[in-house]
Amino acid sequence: MFLSVVIPTYNRLPILQKCLRALEQQQLVEPIAGYEVVLVDDGSTDATVTWLAENSQLVPHVRLIQQEHGGPAAGRNRGVEAARGDVIVFIDSDLVVTPGFLAAHALALEKAWRRQRNRLCFTYGAVINTANFDNPTSEPHKLRDLSWAYFATGNVAVDRALLERAGLFDPGFRLYGWEDLELGERLRRLGVQLIRCPDAVGYHWHPPLSLEQIPHLIKVEQERAKMGLVFYRKHPTRRVRFIIQYTWLHRLLWELLTLGGLLNERSLRPVLAWCIRRGYPGLAMELLRLPLNRLGVRCLYREAGSAV
Repeated sequence: MFLSVVIPTYNRLPILQKCLRALEQQQLVEPIAGYEVVLVDDGSTDATVTWLAENSQLVPHVRLIQQEHGGPAAGRNRGVEAARGDVIVFIDSDLVVTPGFLAAHALALEKAWRRQRNRLCFTYGAVINTANFDNPTSEPHKLRDLSWAYFATGNVAVDRALLERAGLFDPGFRLYGWEDLELGERLRRLGVQLIRCPDAVGYHWHPPLSLEQIPHLIKVEQERAKMGLVFYRKHPTRRVRFIIQYTWLHRLLWELLTLGGLLNERSLRPVLAWCIRRGYPGLAMELLRLPLNRLGVRCLYREAGSAV
């Protein structure tokens, strides 16, 4: 088994350095014959490409592919097309993995293939969210780290031929969100089984919340709404409506939890600032999720109405 780790990246050099260095520390076991890291730079404007050129000896497994900014779906497709491996591992460029990461995926896949007598499965590793940049792998596993997503490319491994049979990612998802879950819907229709692989651990770093991030987070929710409609139009099912929160239940839920919008990013600002000053940015983020979810659902319905 030869593994190709495909990583799209865009302007994330500081955490990308940690990501790539962690991948150089992998402890390989049978059935792994070797691995590579296919890094697709999605038109970064920071020093990503320069750093890689000057420090290639530090990351010998990395092969760099450059493209104009086209989004993660196009980047992952480019990575798969250039990959040499028969197994593709997807992670994000802000994920720092443990030394046994690739071995855990490989062993779980091999076991599932033997049991099922086919390759209709993929492994889904554990993702632990952390804001600790200096030592991301010190973060404990938390209840909110659990994910019920079927196919999320933050930490999965899948047979390359199966991935190509499903059709790779839809490059129409140019903005933030849903391109991986949309591919997941196509994999489900092929009867592909999710195999949880808790030993394949990745630590997903994101900076602690600051008030300056709020406009960006609002923009992300607006982009997710637009891409959510792309997802639903490709798969107009009740399941997808619930995934993207395009139901009256979600609309009612977030209206109630925000008191009809009285709790919003502006009215919550003093509380958020207090939480951040007291050293509780995680709590602040959970509070901010209330108006962000309301905003996203309202944007989703507005976009759907304007398209009629």
